[in-house]
Amino acid sequence: MTSYRPPEGRPTSPHLPFGDRRDAPWYGQSIISVRQFQPADLDYVFGVAHEMREMVGRVGTFDLLKGKLLANLFYEPSTRTASSFMAAMQRLGGTVIPINEVRYSSVSKGESLPDTIRTLECYADCIVLRHPQMGAAAEAAAVARKPIINAGDGVGEHPTQALLDLFTIAIELGRYSPRTGLDLSGLTITLLGDLKYGRTVHSLSRLLAPMDVRLNFVSPPTLRMPEHLMTELATGTARTTELDALDPVLADSDVLYVTRVQKERFEDVALYESLKHAFVIDRQTLTRARDTMIVMHPFPRVGEIAYDVDPDPRAAYFRQMENGMYVRMALLAMVLGKA
Repeated sequence: MTSYRPPEGRPTSPHLPFGDRRDAPWYGQSIISVRQFQPADLDYVFGVAHEMREMVGRVGTFDLLKGKLLANLFYEPSTRTASSFMAAMQRLGGTVIPINEVRYSSVSKGESLPDTIRTLECYADCIVLRHPQMGAAAEAAAVARKPIINAGDGVGEHPTQALLDLFTIAIELGRYSPRTGLDLSGLTITLLGDLKYGRTVHSLSRLLAPMDVRLNFVSPPTLRMPEHLMTELATGTARTTELDALDPVLADSDVLYVTRVQKERFEDVALYESLKHAFVIDRQTLTRARDTMIVMHPFPRVGEIAYDVDPDPRAAYFRQMENGMYVRMALLAMVLGKA
């Protein structure tokens, strides 16, 4: 797989679909990495997402993307990402080709990723891709004439999840408004669990790196943030700390972002079993946290957040999922020239 290197400024596509607004920001562009997003881009994305949220609340669905077709190409299992992209496209009046089980497609016959991409773009205006190999989305974008949206590439990135996570933090803590924009200054964000393989925390940390925030990385020693990523984060303004215990930073956290230990990334099952419940957040845990702190999780959860946390108003993870639809509505409208 080729590694993705973001170009100077916003990436451009030499082939743009006919009949859309060519002057619209992000028109015809692929979304591969959070490195593509500058602070002004975040204000723009969140402004569009806020409008989508208001529109869904008022009318439910509308015809902004009527006549457009999205291909949802998932080489790995997905509930939330696949469903939210489908819901986003349908809320906007478009239609979807769902390919959630590639073993039933020509991939099972040995078809290459570039050929699959070239095939689907014959039918669709945009392709959402999830793939188990890091760099797959960049490889797809290199051959595509239509926008590719990275829905997770192995242990690499998950940019749309990071954007919805940041939107959730900003909305929940009152740090974004369409009038004043985004301001997370002074927040303490604690990321907990599998930080080695967790592509969601990799992308979110990259988005937060240039901001005036504190990032606490709490994990077992064997699941720490990759060294190359910590080196990258050190070039930003965010202050970072690595720990193997939650208690020293829990009381000062504004956000507790919990991740599961990912069994599918482990070759040693015994090691997974020894780590899977390294951290468990329950109602007792929250007694030591601020009343204003929010708990987030990209899901699925497999025991790291107890069900007795769900009724707590600080449990933001289901609201986080809903925000994902609004952010993905915004991104689809942007790359298809309708934002």
